[in-house]
Amino acid sequence: MRVDILTKEYPPQIYGGAGVHVAELTRALRARGDVDARVRCFGGPREEPGTTGYPDIAELAGANAALATLGVDLAMADDCVGADLVHSHTWYANMAGHVASLLAGVPHVISAHSLEPLRPWKAEQLGGGYRVSSWVERTAYESAAGIIAVSHGMRADILACYPDIDPDKVAVVHNGIDSTDWQPDHSDAGKDVCRRHGMDPDAPSVVFVGRITRQKGLPHLLRAAAALPPDVQLVLCAGAPDTPEIMAEVEALITELRRSREGVVWIAEHLPREQVVAIESNATVFACPSVYEPLGIVNLEAMACEAPVVATATGGIPEVVVDGETGWLVPIEQVKDGTGTPVDPARFEADLAAALTDAVGDPERARQRGLAGRARAVEEFSWHAIGDRTLEVYRDVLS
Repeated sequence: MRVDILTKEYPPQIYGGAGVHVAELTRALRARGDVDARVRCFGGPREEPGTTGYPDIAELAGANAALATLGVDLAMADDCVGADLVHSHTWYANMAGHVASLLAGVPHVISAHSLEPLRPWKAEQLGGGYRVSSWVERTAYESAAGIIAVSHGMRADILACYPDIDPDKVAVVHNGIDSTDWQPDHSDAGKDVCRRHGMDPDAPSVVFVGRITRQKGLPHLLRAAAALPPDVQLVLCAGAPDTPEIMAEVEALITELRRSREGVVWIAEHLPREQVVAIESNATVFACPSVYEPLGIVNLEAMACEAPVVATATGGIPEVVVDGETGWLVPIEQVKDGTGTPVDPARFEADLAAALTDAVGDPERARQRGLAGRARAVEEFSWHAIGDRTLEVYRDVLS
């Protein structure tokens, strides 16, 4: 079976969970030996066999980013002739999958990592391009032969946003984790990595890892952190801002927080995985204050490093983080306008601060929940099993 996997992100150009998912899924499918998995991704040439990178179309230089995306999509679609099935990831590649399906007469499967109607803040980033991306997503989803949701929460969101989709077409296959790449590092070398970045591995800490985007809820965490015990470090591995506006907001909040407390560490550059592993392994607790998270692969990564997780009880997060067992879930009531905005931001931030304070207040209990998180990540979210379940979806749409 030849499957063409269409994606914006692919190593070495990965900046989010969708890119991690594509890379690991591809590796799992190729390891089977009975799937010819060919990757078509945005960006320059790749040396990896079976993988083709597509540069931006020169004639669209300076155009709205959504139009530039569609230019790459069309180039990718043309090369999919001969595939038995095409599988696209995120709206960036959805139109490539849709057009390839029409062109080659083969099924199109979509993995849903996020939904445009639930990310209205992207209008800040894309302007009118957000209307284009929303049209692309709707068109592709309503025409797809099969849709894979990364959580049951995401499946419910898909059917709510696009009620014309047949529910029988939407399967659930969770994101996964490679527990050999992501495993605890309590070595002296790992502690030295922490120190080089300004983190004391022997002092209590709250660690955040994620992009500076509305959905990740970083401003809420920064406001909540003001209520943490004074000896607790806040370590932020946070970069790649969506817009200058949210970057300015985060910078202002960090500046304000540093006026009232020490131990605020901001690492803005993208760190290699082994350094992130070292930081998460030495965290007292990992914080995920997201207001929108279809599953939250970042939580799986932290759990695999034995970090207990304090996370918002939204989207697919409760399918990963088990309250009272692998971490703490923070309740949130959200405005029903697609933004994920808390109805009462101050209440959410107070609850977040209380959960984080509870977590760092008993390091041994936190450690036990971290151990349980590692066991859950290994047992329930292996990429081998996820590759098998994805192949079942392929076979269903081809039958």
